[in-house]
Amino acid sequence: MIRIATYNVEWFDNLFDNVGRPQADDQWSARHNVTREMQLEALGIVFNALDADAIMIIEAPDTNRRRDTVRALEQFADWAGLRAMAVEIGFINETQQEIALLYDPLVLSAHHDPIGAPADLGDQFEAPAFNSIYRLDLDTDRDREEVRFSKPPLELAMEVRETGFAFRMIGVHVKSKAPHGARSRDDVIRISIENRRKQLAQCIWLRERVEGHLREAEPIIVLGDFNDGPGLDEYEHLFGRSGVEIVLGREDPDVPSEMRLYDPHAAEALCRRGNQGPTSARFYIEEDKRYLSALLDYVMVSPEIRPNAKWRIWHPFDDPVCFKTPELQRALLVASDHFPVSIDLELPG
Repeated sequence: MIRIATYNVEWFDNLFDNVGRPQADDQWSARHNVTREMQLEALGIVFNALDADAIMIIEAPDTNRRRDTVRALEQFADWAGLRAMAVEIGFINETQQEIALLYDPLVLSAHHDPIGAPADLGDQFEAPAFNSIYRLDLDTDRDREEVRFSKPPLELAMEVRETGFAFRMIGVHVKSKAPHGARSRDDVIRISIENRRKQLAQCIWLRERVEGHLREAEPIIVLGDFNDGPGLDEYEHLFGRSGVEIVLGREDPDVPSEMRLYDPHAAEALCRRGNQGPTSARFYIEEDKRYLSALLDYVMVSPEIRPNAKWRIWHPFDDPVCFKTPELQRALLVASDHFPVSIDLELPG
């Protein structure tokens, strides 16, 4: 049995110094009313409870001229006593929020293996590399706009050491649809629509890569924070689909089953369409003085991987074990505004 998880750790980078040492002190973290010591201790509890063979970390510590993602996560794993102590990262971004895989090197091997041609070098049927440029007509004006990932997905070639089973994995942090910077109602509408166009374009780009692997019958797991889900906002009606449906291959009923990915939480959300269903994130809305819950984090798998798979959202209130374990429940609430999503797999030999 292999356990793989995705976890968006809110501003993980703020918990380390420039040489990657965890700062378990009384200074404030980037989370409201939470010190760095409180957040680090909570994360240690959550990661140890997960006990995953691999965790795709969204908003991983930054890499720049002074800081290093790998160094920080290796020291965190040592500090927290994790068996998942090896780190793999891909293309570096400029947002201070990297995508990284923390994994157990005795169970799995992993290496960054990006696919696709650099900008303007591939043919028209080949999706470009994720650190490149994708050209797509976003607004039906017959002009193709340039789309970029602010956080290029992490493409990995994976192998189970005991059996030699090989599969692909793509870690994702798709653009937020939130209208940051809006100063008026008109700004909110304009920015929200613009951001949804970009979010959908990134999902179309990602779907093209997924289709390439599915056509080659390569087992694949796509996981991370999609900042999206069926029925989450009113702007979805303008486009008739969500980014999650696009990546899954659910937007077109004629797509054969072997060309679709599956996530049970997404499937339930598609049935409910924005009504009460599974959630993986919880945000405090200051102006409304309330919490907003949403399903943003997914673990999507290809048909070869789906049999006997068991998904779990480590929700502090909705998961019975988390709810009945006060220390873990509290840790999940302190550690991040997202909760881990895991999948237990019996992979073919």
